[in-house]
Amino acid sequence: MAILIGARHGQAIWRDYLELTKPKVVVLMLITSLAGMFLATRAGVPWTVLVFGNLGIALCAGGAAAVNHVVDRRIDAVMARTHKRPLAEGRVSPAAALTFALMLALLGQALLLAFTNPLTAWLTLASLLGYAVVYTGFLKRATPQNIVIGGLAGAAPPLLGWTAATGHVTAEPLLLVLIIFAWTPPHFWALAIHRKEEYAKADIPMLPVTHGEHYTKIHILLYTFALLAVSLMPYVIHMSGLLYLVCALGLGARFLQWAVVLYRGTRPHAAINTFKYSIYYLFLLFIALLVDHYLLLNL
Repeated sequence: MAILIGARHGQAIWRDYLELTKPKVVVLMLITSLAGMFLATRAGVPWTVLVFGNLGIALCAGGAAAVNHVVDRRIDAVMARTHKRPLAEGRVSPAAALTFALMLALLGQALLLAFTNPLTAWLTLASLLGYAVVYTGFLKRATPQNIVIGGLAGAAPPLLGWTAATGHVTAEPLLLVLIIFAWTPPHFWALAIHRKEEYAKADIPMLPVTHGEHYTKIHILLYTFALLAVSLMPYVIHMSGLLYLVCALGLGARFLQWAVVLYRGTRPHAAINTFKYSIYYLFLLFIALLVDHYLLLNL
């Protein structure tokens, strides 16, 4: 009953627990997971795998996000972007959040084992531990390359979707992982520039804090070039067709344009606008992969 009592009384409501799962991030992850599933097969994905496989992945991702809230609660309390989070304001206790995270992870693993395959369950668990333990618990506070190293855990969903549908790993899903891996640094570093003072106040060694904005902008530009090149690989290996190539070039050129604008410092709010565009970029790129895939099937 306590979970239903209004937040105005200092206790959690269901929205607080939903916020712990970082639902917007999970939705973006599920889009890439769905893409992995549908790209993996020409025969269609069984509805049980489609529904319960993605639900299992989402629950595990939500559990990892809840652990992130617990570990970062003191940091969140001093940052404007995060100071109203449930743990930062004390609406949810660390013990309750960890219990919630464990429940989500166990349920997610059970669904993956029951409706997909052990490989997907193990890879999802590895991704969960990589984000919640390795990145959040260690890398985030240890090195300005935290995003680069820890980005691998966040890049896993298309691989998880692929293995859920097929039960094995091939080069194609690893290429999808590489796309997200290359996307992660310019995505997060743009936000880190926008929130540089807050990260410095929280004593988090993000690249703009430790090496300065100019150095970070150069690296955003370089990674965006790398991302553009990597994003063309599905066409090169005949995983996708001309429609995807055109979309990848257009979306990548726009991302590169924002990276150049950010580097030159010619527009106000370029960092946060680059960050926002990067989210649309990844969403639209994977939608283009899916649309192109089904167009090729119908030719």
